[in-house]
Amino acid sequence: MKRTIITVVGKDTVGIIAKVCTYLAQNQVNILDISQTIVQGYFNMMMIVDMNQAGKHFGDIADELHLLGEEIGVLIKCQKEEIFDKMHRI
Repeated sequence: MKRTIITVVGKDTVGIIAKVCTYLAQNQVNILDISQTIVQGYFNMMMIVDMNQAGKHFGDIADELHLLGEEIGVLIKCQKEEIFDKMHRI
């Protein structure tokens, strides 16, 4: 399984989750787990997704999500699970 960590951070506005999830569905990226919080008007979401069926390469999806984030006023980052795990090891 090609698991990827997607993080979304920024000012809370209507439709952030809908737009990100719509993009993922259109590109056959399956959401395995999702967590989101809003703290004093700031939106924070972390998703674990499976990219096995994705019709595009990881880099293309990461770039397109970054551009989507710019359009909706948030920062969206994608990291492969193994890199995320190594960066956050204690």
